[in-house]
Amino acid sequence: MLDIDRAECWPALPLNEWESTRATLHMWTQMVGKVRLALTPLVNHWWNVTLYVDPRGLTTSLIPYRDRAFEIRFDFIANQLVLETSDGLVEKLPLAPPSVADFYRDFLGMLRSARIEVKIWPVPSEIPDPVRFDQDHVHASYDREYVERFWRILLSVDSVFGQFRSRFIGKCSPVHFFWGSFDLAVSRFSGRRAPEQPNADAMTREGYSHEVSSVGFWPGSGDIKDAAFYSYTAPAPQGFGQAPVKPDAAFFLPKLGEFVLMYEDVRKAASPSAALSEFCQTTYEAGATLGHWDRAALER
Repeated sequence: MLDIDRAECWPALPLNEWESTRATLHMWTQMVGKVRLALTPLVNHWWNVTLYVDPRGLTTSLIPYRDRAFEIRFDFIANQLVLETSDGLVEKLPLAPPSVADFYRDFLGMLRSARIEVKIWPVPSEIPDPVRFDQDHVHASYDREYVERFWRILLSVDSVFGQFRSRFIGKCSPVHFFWGSFDLAVSRFSGRRAPEQPNADAMTREGYSHEVSSVGFWPGSGDIKDAAFYSYTAPAPQGFGQAPVKPDAAFFLPKLGEFVLMYEDVRKAASPSAALSEFCQTTYEAGATLGHWDRAALER
């Protein structure tokens, strides 16, 4: 496997240096993601709501709307939120440090000016103690350097995840960005239904309706205080947490039920792409083998 330029594509991303920007950007992506959620039909495991890495940032991809279609993109090169419609309209908002409340007002105004009528739930998802978008005057940071670092990491991770995905011929998700949890992930499925979780909410029931092995990247939060990769199998087979995985820096976190590999350990590896690929493959093999997946039928 070819090595890549670590200085350009695997830059340092210490969470404590851009936490306020990360939190603000998280809220902005939720606004955009909720538009896709409101206007697209449900696809299994909520795949219809995600964003995707593109050559300039993150995109909704095409969203059908009445007799038109549109796309919303975060352009992290020009530092703009771009709305383009199928009838040639282009609207832009600067990605700058207004408050979340100000950005929400301007974002809704941009949609209205494009004759896109949509109602979204104005409360952030999947975060503790959420504040309504229209009342959030606390989050108001945008550090261009760190946003670009984050996006360039997503580009590199997307490439590795895409290669990993290509080796699986069973049901597999796209490589996509979940704006609720603010992570880039790809998921493989055994083809079997998972046991029902009686106390799960509707989102969890749909997301984990079938046996799944997922690997992802997120910039850190909660029990993980810095950027990291994670991998889990759900439901977790017996002995999963004790399975040997690579690289050696990877470890199992019982509280989360996931294997974790810190981003900094990948960044400093002789080949970051090879280290991440090894983590993807060995953690998948641990879950699939112990879970008795039909690997011969599912893998190339």
